[in-house]
Amino acid sequence: MILSNLNRHFRLLSTGAALSLLMIAAPAAFAETPKDTLVEGFAIDDIITMDPGEAFELSTAEVTSNTYSLLVRLDMSDTSKVKGDLADSWTVSDDGLTYTFKLKPGMKFASGNPITAEDVAWSFERAVKLDKSPAFIITQFGINGENVAEKAKAADESTFVFTVDKPYAPSFVLNCLTATVASVVDKKLVLDHVKPVTPSADYKYDNDFGNEWLKTGYAGSGAFKLREWRANEVVVMERNDNYYGDKSKLNRIIYRFMKESSAQRLALEAGDIDIARNLEPGDLDSIGKNADLATTSAPKGTVYYVSLNSKNENLKKPEVQEAFKYLVDYDAIGSTLIKGIGDIHQTFLPAGQLGALNDKPYKLDVAKAKELLAKAGLKDGFSVTMDVRNTQPVTGIAESMQQSLAQAGIKMEIIPGDGKQTLTKFRARTHDMYIGQWGSDYFDPNSNADTFTTNPDNSDAGTVKTLAWRNTWEAPELDKETKAALLERDSAKRAAMYEDIQRKFLANSPFVIIFQQTEVAGYRKGLKDFKLGPSFDTNYVGPIGKE
Repeated sequence: MILSNLNRHFRLLSTGAALSLLMIAAPAAFAETPKDTLVEGFAIDDIITMDPGEAFELSTAEVTSNTYSLLVRLDMSDTSKVKGDLADSWTVSDDGLTYTFKLKPGMKFASGNPITAEDVAWSFERAVKLDKSPAFIITQFGINGENVAEKAKAADESTFVFTVDKPYAPSFVLNCLTATVASVVDKKLVLDHVKPVTPSADYKYDNDFGNEWLKTGYAGSGAFKLREWRANEVVVMERNDNYYGDKSKLNRIIYRFMKESSAQRLALEAGDIDIARNLEPGDLDSIGKNADLATTSAPKGTVYYVSLNSKNENLKKPEVQEAFKYLVDYDAIGSTLIKGIGDIHQTFLPAGQLGALNDKPYKLDVAKAKELLAKAGLKDGFSVTMDVRNTQPVTGIAESMQQSLAQAGIKMEIIPGDGKQTLTKFRARTHDMYIGQWGSDYFDPNSNADTFTTNPDNSDAGTVKTLAWRNTWEAPELDKETKAALLERDSAKRAAMYEDIQRKFLANSPFVIIFQQTEVAGYRKGLKDFKLGPSFDTNYVGPIGKE
């Protein structure tokens, strides 16, 4: 039988050779993927690096959360709480500034090296000193390259002490430590792969803390080991037999890069993949009617938005920003492009988080938009570009906006690209318009409130690279209110503060927020215990099995 031969070959071959065999065999229909291997069709072209100290993309977060460990994780039985991962217990000092974590005994990295508090401390230190995009999640606690060794330190082999600058709500601090930038790396292994660097004004350290190696390498202790990542092609993970928690039921997880929804559906129907992850409404409906397949969904803390760069003098005008909010056909997008995969949502806090609003003041109103454009001195319109990742539904939304903007005299050129191309341009602030998605880094309203409102240094050299910074937008009053909400320990008062911030943001900001994502997936019914989490870094594959 082809299937039994294929399974035998998978057991005998190395991962690389087995993967090549699978990729070659995929176009031909066969009964199922190997019993010890899960294959997912997934648009993973946003992956830029696998270093948890640098990675800040949604697809990478899923891989990282399955391959690295954290001190604490979101409690999946109650997402208002966290539970210990590497940490066995923790305490908070009376003044609210010092968090002391005791590690579980006897744990090992995938390499076999013991996991110690020194590894935890060094992981925090390298993330802060590398100062890549996600570093602000740690540095926001008053931590920098000069003081991190004192603020995040090992008291002994099993005790890690983390000191913050203000008496924040403990839930905020702990939720931040569930972010992938707080992943614990194997210090001994990474130090074997550091690259010398000549210090400069921009980077004062004499080595790269293993950053170049970890872009494709692996030094973790999660349920899986990262075996291989090939950009725009594949990610391969293998079970980590040194994992201290429940061992994975499968030996291998393969994410195959598949961009098109229809291609994923066809591959799922043929048995070439076990799970399809980027399904559009039509393909989702078809899968739901197939007796061999099933679908699942979960609301995500992810919002889709259009970003208007204030470097563009036309887009900088408040009247233009508001006009754009009236030039989105929300009803059409909701009933077609995101049917079953999202809900129209116009505020930056996703439903389910403290203080989230369901206000939807905007609808398609070309006359109102023209009135606002005339106020801005642009009654004849203007030309603009939008960078668009060439996947759905963002391409469809961009095309819909192109048509509605044209009704108001605005000529919008769509510039397509893959995830890396569009993200890189957006992060460099060289876009006019960009359509993208933002997932909360941790389950606290500050995650989104901060990135959409905070911009302490609006220069191109600014180091706090929030979404507000990427849009070259400053909102000092909103930023001040966001900082105050962070320190409010009364939940009702804190929620009211976030509601006020969102209403002000809705009325005056260069962001057009369109919808909140519902993640969907189609899968073969032979899978057991497959669930989607409330965020991409809680899509755990360890519990999944096959009949």
